[in-house]
Amino acid sequence: MKVKAERYCLSYALVITIAKITNDPNYKSYRDGRKIGPVVQRLLETTGINLERGGGIRELTRFQEYFKEYRIVVFSCLNCEDIMFDGHVQTEKRINLLYDDVARHYHVIVNITSAMAKRYVCEACNR
Repeated sequence: MKVKAERYCLSYALVITIAKITNDPNYKSYRDGRKIGPVVQRLLETTGINLERGGGIRELTRFQEYFKEYRIVVFSCLNCEDIMFDGHVQTEKRINLLYDDVARHYHVIVNITSAMAKRYVCEACNR
């Protein structure tokens, strides 16, 4: 799912995915780019994470520390072997993101199996 954000797309992607996982009633609004701005701003203020120069491994690590109940996994392409970041948290709640290196933009992977061209993916080991 494409994240509709010109800035701070990493935090937008995290908020959208967590809203989906938790069945937040605002999920569709967040996904469509509505109501999400203040939520992202509060998240960045609360965590103290600065995304002015984008979100890399350092920022992902800090978000993983903040969202301890979720395992953040970022793929650099839709190939199970190309994992850019894996939070290695033992939980069933998982945030799968796709990082587009060319556009320097994060997207939400709603269904990892479908995203990987209908191939089976073991969420425990990413294979």
